[in-house]
Formats: sequence, C-alpha cells, structure tokens
Amino acid sequence: MAKITQRADFDAVMAAGISASTTHFTLHIQRPALRNRIGAVVPKRWAKNAVTRNAIKRQIYALAAQTQFKTEAADMVVRLRKTFQRKDFISASSVALKQAVRTELWQLFDKAFRTP
Repeated sequence: MAKITQRADFDAVMAAGISASTTHFTLHIQRPALRNRIGAVVPKRWAKNAVTRNAIKRQIYALAAQTQFKTEAADMVVRLRKTFQRKDFISASSVALKQAVRTELWQLFDKAFRTP
C-alpha cells in the first residue's frame, strides 16, 4: 500500500467526510482511486512528543500494510483526534501504548470495512 504524501491529496480525502471513528481515531475514505493509498495525521496538539507521533504513525502504516482490504481501491487518511493519557502510558513509545493503538486501529478498520 502506498502512502499519501501531498497536502492536496490529504485535503481531498478529508473533505470526503468521516467513514468510521473510534475513541481516538477517525478514518476518512475517498473512492474511487487508482490504487489503495493511506495517510496518517497525528497532530502535535494530541501527541506532544515526536517519539509518540512517530510511533503512532508507524502503527498505522504497519497495520495498513498487513491488512488486505476487500474493497475497491480507495484513498484513506487515519487522523488522531484525541490524546492518549500520559498517566496511563509510562513511556512515549511503550509497548502498552503501541498495543493500545494497534487494538483501536483494528477496531477502526473493522468498522469501516465490515461486511454487512
């Protein structure tokens, strides 16, 4: 799966509206597209440390790479919309934080691509 890198592409996908959301993340999907692409938006407002922002982005891209989407080609943007509480996670790149992010991302993709 390719990454979305251009700001105009991010803006276009996010203008398409929210397709699914969880406590901390939203997923924007724009169809049709030439191929599956994904982008990650992790604002400094919600993840203060660069280590945390990068860890969350790595989890998003890794999950998207290992997940086979059973839909037509689409551009997707995963956006962090709420902070993970520092009191719950000791380190900015702790295993507990990575596991919590991964679990919630699975829920997000499951909501978006669940077969009715």
